[in-house]
Amino acid sequence: MRKNKDTSTNSEEEKKKVKLSLKNIKKSLRLFKYVKPHLGTFIIGLIFLVLSSLASMIFPYLTGQLVDAANQEILEKINDIALVLLGVFLLNAVFSYFRIYLFAIVTQKTLASLRQATYDHLIRLKMQFFSERRVGELNSRISSDISLLQETLTTTIAEFIRQILIIFIGIVLLSMISGKLTLLMLALVPLVVVIAVIFGKKIKGFSKKAQDEIASSNIIVEETLQGIATVKAFVNEGFEYLRYKKKTDEIIGISLKGAKWRGAFASFIIFCLFGSIIAVIWYGVILVQADQLTIGDLFTFILYSVFVGASLGGIADLYSQLQKAIGATENLLEILDEEKEESNASSELKIEKGKVDFEEVSFAYPSRSDIQILKDVSFSIEAGQQIALVGPSGAGKSTITSLILRFFNINKGQIKIDDIAIEDYSLHNLRSAMAIVPQDVILFGGTIFENILYGNPKANKEEVEAAATKANAIEFIHSFPEGFETIVGERGIQLSGGQRQRIAIARAILKNPKILILDEATSSLDSQSEKLVQEALEELMKNRTSLVIAHRLSTIQKADKILVLNDGKIVESGTHEELNSKEKGLYKDLKHLQMGV
Repeated sequence: MRKNKDTSTNSEEEKKKVKLSLKNIKKSLRLFKYVKPHLGTFIIGLIFLVLSSLASMIFPYLTGQLVDAANQEILEKINDIALVLLGVFLLNAVFSYFRIYLFAIVTQKTLASLRQATYDHLIRLKMQFFSERRVGELNSRISSDISLLQETLTTTIAEFIRQILIIFIGIVLLSMISGKLTLLMLALVPLVVVIAVIFGKKIKGFSKKAQDEIASSNIIVEETLQGIATVKAFVNEGFEYLRYKKKTDEIIGISLKGAKWRGAFASFIIFCLFGSIIAVIWYGVILVQADQLTIGDLFTFILYSVFVGASLGGIADLYSQLQKAIGATENLLEILDEEKEESNASSELKIEKGKVDFEEVSFAYPSRSDIQILKDVSFSIEAGQQIALVGPSGAGKSTITSLILRFFNINKGQIKIDDIAIEDYSLHNLRSAMAIVPQDVILFGGTIFENILYGNPKANKEEVEAAATKANAIEFIHSFPEGFETIVGERGIQLSGGQRQRIAIARAILKNPKILILDEATSSLDSQSEKLVQEALEELMKNRTSLVIAHRLSTIQKADKILVLNDGKIVESGTHEELNSKEKGLYKDLKHLQMGV
């Protein structure tokens, strides 16, 4: 866990260095393929955006004309201009409505496609990827980062384009009204831009840091709630609260520092904005006195100056939002760039019998490549045979099951199923022929019926009920008022351990696998539950190749062969009677330990 945390921290540190460069913008445009199907709607939205901006820019000109008409006391002209102004406002309202609605259509459809693509890619990644990352971090990528892109697509990009248009059109119109006044106003722009860049970098740094700390605090909440029973059993509510409090207090500190910089920047912009307006009014009055400008033109110029100034002020904040979006895009691209576990193997090859062969297999987990878990392991399981794996903790028992399921690829040797290399099967066909009943059964938060149906989503109600009957689960299911429609709760918390195990067995029966993996399926059960589960397991193992990892040796005495592992090697093999007859064998030692001898 420590290593995972350090990796995550280093990764977040790298993300803080993201800048709004041409390279990063080009990289982020890879997500444009999700916008492409809705490009027509997007372009129409941009047209309405341009029309809305133009309508806004007509307002200062007409207002100046209205002032001049009032100054000349021409009532008919005043009425005409007022009606035109009303028409412009009405058109602007219509343009704005369609702009917002069309961008919302594009945004929602794009984000739905992006969420679906990211989730689909995520669940198809290699097990190594998940072993090196926290669930909370991945959840944050799909929820908060995509939500940030939602704001960008809906508002930020549109506003950024709008502000650029207003600045460009505004400066052109200002130059047409008075070149001298325009030069005076623009003299302040370089200073504002330089300081905006400095403030923008600081604000972006604090925003990114606060974002990372919020993600870390969410991880604490998720971990605590997932292990709430452990937290309460160890009376560590206070400890978890202090851990969360420390992290959220850090967020306050970082956010307040960011707020200081934002406040200072806002104050600077306000000062520059109103200072420039006062300067424009002062110099404009001088030009009016010199008959180089009319009162209406001065009024128009001031309004355009306010428009341009406000847009310049808003650009900095929009720039900061775009920087956040670039960071969020890179986070998502990291996931989308991860290699899927899907192979190019033939989809035609299918497992027919279920014979398994390990030939001098050696393996070390990618995150701990220096520690060899399996060392030249060789054994065979004939089709329909029941093989048990026993040995001390850490001997490599569960690793063998992970390799059969191809959660990881072996470093040396070969695994064959039905005399064909495991790599030659497609992952879909390989895993479709297998079922696993683990020690710690994970049920989904729906109904009992849905959890059993997970073994074969195409099965009908009668098949689900038959599977539950074979798994010794039908009796307790019918004891619930809702029967099969009983909600099991998150991770199956509403059911007992024995009930969860029997639901998992029913799920495996419904799948009807060729190869069955039982990973200490009865080790955590009481005697009564163990008896019921064991009976269900015996029903499940009939005529199937079964690999049983056993903690309680009493449950595997009927196995066709028992393999005893120690330190990644098979040190003994044989039937229960053969191994039990050895005077100085590891199997006999393990049995004596369980019996308290």
